[in-house]
Amino acid sequence: MTDTIDSRLAALGVTIPASAAPAANYLPYMQAGQLLFTSGQLPMDQGKLIHTGLLGAEIDIAKGQETARQCAIQVLAQAKAALGDLNRIKRLVKITIFVASAPGFTEQHVVGNGASDFLVNVLGDAGKHARSAVGVASLPFNAPVEVEAIFEVA
Repeated sequence: MTDTIDSRLAALGVTIPASAAPAANYLPYMQAGQLLFTSGQLPMDQGKLIHTGLLGAEIDIAKGQETARQCAIQVLAQAKAALGDLNRIKRLVKITIFVASAPGFTEQHVVGNGASDFLVNVLGDAGKHARSAVGVASLPFNAPVEVEAIFEVA
């Protein structure tokens, strides 16, 4: 079997869902030249958040990493909707991970590894990226994590 994004997703047991519709007056993605920007994606599965709450209070690091991974799956869903084919991704340039954090929680970077590790596993060397992991007081719908991305596309 050829080593492709689709084969890596299949090996991980991941099916990219249909892209989520925006929840307000914005676009879910925007392409400018060879760059594709996704809006922030929440950890949705079949229209529902997989977890809710603050990291360091209701949510532990393992669940935080799981939610970050689910956000990354949603990021790829937006990229697929924009590009038609994930193999048009030349490289993942940067992701930003927003982590809803209880006071004193300082492991946002560890939570972010759930998204980073997944994207590198799926995209290979093209998935190695710059990133920011930022603690915030809250996120829409009480989501624990939100992830946005910038891709270079062919």
